[in-house]
Amino acid sequence: MTRIMIIAGEVSGDMHAANLVRAANQQCADLEWFGIGGPLMREEGVETHHDIGTMAVMGFSEVLKRYSFFKRVFNEMLALCDERTPDLVVLVDYPGFNLRLAKQLHTRGIRVVYYICPQVWAWHRERIPKMAQIIDHLITIFPFEPQYFTDTHLTVTFAGNPLIDEAKHALSLPTVMLPWKKRKRVALLPGSRVHEIRRLLPTMWKAAAQLEATDPDVSFIVATPSDTEIPLIHKAMQGIKGPTNWEIVPSKTREVLRQADAAIVASGTATLETGLLRCPMVIIYKVHPVTYVLARLLVKIKHAGMVNIVAGREICPEFLQMAATPSAIENALIPLIDDTPERQRMLKDLEEVIVTMGEGGASEKAARIVLQELKG
Repeated sequence: MTRIMIIAGEVSGDMHAANLVRAANQQCADLEWFGIGGPLMREEGVETHHDIGTMAVMGFSEVLKRYSFFKRVFNEMLALCDERTPDLVVLVDYPGFNLRLAKQLHTRGIRVVYYICPQVWAWHRERIPKMAQIIDHLITIFPFEPQYFTDTHLTVTFAGNPLIDEAKHALSLPTVMLPWKKRKRVALLPGSRVHEIRRLLPTMWKAAAQLEATDPDVSFIVATPSDTEIPLIHKAMQGIKGPTNWEIVPSKTREVLRQADAAIVASGTATLETGLLRCPMVIIYKVHPVTYVLARLLVKIKHAGMVNIVAGREICPEFLQMAATPSAIENALIPLIDDTPERQRMLKDLEEVIVTMGEGGASEKAARIVLQELKG
């Protein structure tokens, strides 16, 4: 039996790790997996010693509050490694924990594959040479990431992005009825985190009201990952004049985007998923002013939306901080909800991004790399 330790610390990592484990098990039947993960990894047979629910934290202060817990888990994983002597360790994203673990594993002579590159291209570029010293193979999910490691000896492979397959699957399903109330359709994606909904939804809501006043043939759906966000959404809307033709739809975000003519999307990975579903968009984001000033000093990239980062230029308009006004958002949306040259140009640019992201099969390719490292 070949033993592989695998560590994921967040919901997205659990999903990506589970897909990789499934693909690897299909290619090789003699694998034993153990480590840290969530329900999706356990469904694929991974023996988890800690759950992602206890590992996922947001912000430096939250990490400090739970420092003793993370130190204990860290030491437990090292002790487990010493006891089980895995043939390989696969670390999935979660850089604050996993890069420190990789360093200790390297000193023990254990081969390490790192899946999903930390965003060193945005900030923390000093991590690049350090990663090259402690990782044996880095698997990336964005095509521009390998270039940042060309001056190191680290083996880096772009395997494609798992969102490609998920978008293809979503587009292949039969369409379902959604509560659109008018002919033109705009999706609102304020994110899932509390601070995102509080900061972004009021601005989206005002922009929607202004757009409806300009064009009464528009309706809106607020797309949420689950029912959990609905109370937060109602609270964020409270006291704000919004549109009259709208609904909240949980757990169907991809279908909402598939049917929408355009979307207002919180900056981040959601913008890439929106683009893969061929939905034109306007990107917005707001954070605490101090956080924004620090980000401006530390972040080394020009764009905030992942779809623009992949494109290498602004193909979808971005409105950040004070620039994210209802009027600016409305003006950017107006040409996207009708068949205009602006809409056609954005759709063409999104197709180029889709081609850049590869044909799919990311999990299968990543699994092949893991199995190759076992041999090597």
